[in-house]
Amino acid sequence: MEAMIIERDKSSRIWMTIVLAFALAFVSGVNGEEQQFSSKKGQARQILEETGVKGGLVVHLGCDDGKLTAALYTDDRYLVHGLDKEAKSIDKARDYIKSQGLYGKVSVRQFDGRQLPYAENLVNLVVAEKLYDVSMAEVMRVLCPDGVAYIREEDKWKKTVKPRPEDIDEWTHYLHGADGNPVAQDRVVGPPKHYQWISEPL
Repeated sequence: MEAMIIERDKSSRIWMTIVLAFALAFVSGVNGEEQQFSSKKGQARQILEETGVKGGLVVHLGCDDGKLTAALYTDDRYLVHGLDKEAKSIDKARDYIKSQGLYGKVSVRQFDGRQLPYAENLVNLVVAEKLYDVSMAEVMRVLCPDGVAYIREEDKWKKTVKPRPEDIDEWTHYLHGADGNPVAQDRVVGPPKHYQWISEPL
């Protein structure tokens, strides 16, 4: 009888050890994921601070699992679009963004790795962990004046600001300027020649 009790105690200790090991593995997995997301949040904050972009369309090249793409959305001033060549990365990123309840404000799509799917002068910030075969001329084409390209080169980030053309005026007050004269000095403005942005509902 005593031997049976000892055997039962030994068996229950083994089961308790197994259950405890699984619980610890689960908790450490959850904590690891939370830490990774929190580090991506910190990285996104740093990118936005260093680039000085306060809102608008943010494009993330090489979105991979979508964690940094999602983290680049900090509030409703931003709309974030991730691009990647790999279909598997897009599926993974889309699942992650949906799990965070951000899909719509943050979205992803596959692209050919060469041409950016935007009209010129549209994007406020391009964050590129991988440039693929996209040329800097193509990046500058889609950036709006004063827009920023933030490109990772090995272990460093390089910031490039698209210059504002001298013939584009800036409307700083309700009536153009502080003098109240509602006449701009813009020499580029004219009738629209193409769509800049098309979105649902049509």
